[in-house]
Amino acid sequence: MPEPGDPRKTPQGVPYADLKHIVNADGLHLFCRYWEPEAQPRALVYVAHGAGEHSGPYDEIALRLKELSLLVFAHDHVGHGQSEGDRMIIKDFQVYVRDSLQHIDQMKAQHPSLPVFILGHSMGGAISILTASERANDFAGVVLISPLVQMNPDSATPFKVFVAKVMNQLAPSLPLGSIQSNWISRDHKKVEAYDQDALNYHGGLRVSFAMQLMGAVERIQRVIPAIAWPFLLLQGDTDKLCDISGARLMFEQAASADKKLKLVLPLASCSLRLIQLRPAFHELSDLIRPRIMRCGGGTLTLRNIFPVGIRDHGMDSIDTWVMVCFPKYLN
Repeated sequence: MPEPGDPRKTPQGVPYADLKHIVNADGLHLFCRYWEPEAQPRALVYVAHGAGEHSGPYDEIALRLKELSLLVFAHDHVGHGQSEGDRMIIKDFQVYVRDSLQHIDQMKAQHPSLPVFILGHSMGGAISILTASERANDFAGVVLISPLVQMNPDSATPFKVFVAKVMNQLAPSLPLGSIQSNWISRDHKKVEAYDQDALNYHGGLRVSFAMQLMGAVERIQRVIPAIAWPFLLLQGDTDKLCDISGARLMFEQAASADKKLKLVLPLASCSLRLIQLRPAFHELSDLIRPRIMRCGGGTLTLRNIFPVGIRDHGMDSIDTWVMVCFPKYLN
C-alpha cells in the first residue's frame, strides 16, 4: 500500500507513494490494482497475469466480476509492468508464487470470512497452479486460461533444451526469440493494441528466464496428480504460447473430482482479453447446476442463467466467460 514519503518510483518514473503497491520479501515494490465492489464483497479473486504483460488488460473482466460483488485484485509481477525488478529476469520462479501468496494473505487478513479464487493466464496459470498447490485448502477454486503446464514441443525440442541449459551457464542473459504478437490473437486490432502497449515487454526472452519456465513446468507436472482443488481450464485450440497438451494432461491426471476442460474454438490464444465462448448451453448447464445447488440456489434453467443478449445472439465474450467461471455469484 502507499507509503508517505516513499522515494521509490516505477520504471515509468511514477512515485510508488502515489500508487497502490506492496513491498515483497526482497524489498521490491510491486504495483497493485484493486477492483472493489460498492456492496459488501462476496468473494476474493486474485488475478495472475502472463509473461511479458501486466495486470492492466484484465480491467474489463475485473469490472464485470466487480459487478457481481467480487473483490478482484492483482499486481504486476516482479520485472513486469509498473513493478520493480529487471525486465523479464527472475532468480527463481518461486518468487512469483511467494509474492502471490503474500498479496493473497494480505487481502485475506482484511476479509477473513470470504472464499478466495485464483485466476491465471499463460505463465500466470503456472503461478496459479503452484500457488494453489502450496495451500490446497485455502482456495474455493482456480480458473486457468491457457495455462503453462507443458512447454510447446515445437519450441522446446530436446536439442533446444540442451542448448538452453548450456547457454544458461555461459550467457544467461542472452536473448532468445521474443513473443510473436500475432500469436496473441487472430484479430489484427488486438495485435496492434498489444504492440502499442508500452507496459508490455517486447524484447527477447532471456535464456535464464526460459530455464525458470522449464523448471516451473517440471514442478507442475510433479504436483498435478495430487491436485484436489476445484478448477476450470479454458484453452485455445491452436495456442502457440501454451500447448494444448498441457491442459489435457492436467485435466486427465489431476485427482480433483470437480474439474472442467473447455476448448475455445477457433482462437489461437485464449486470453481474458480475447476469449469468446460460443454457446454450449447443455454443457454449461451441467457445469453450473451442481455449483448453484451446493450454494442453495433455485431451479436452473437456461432462461434464468443467460441474459437475452446471449440467448438471442449466441455470444458475449465477457458475460459468457463470467457465467462459466463464477456461476454461483450470479444470483
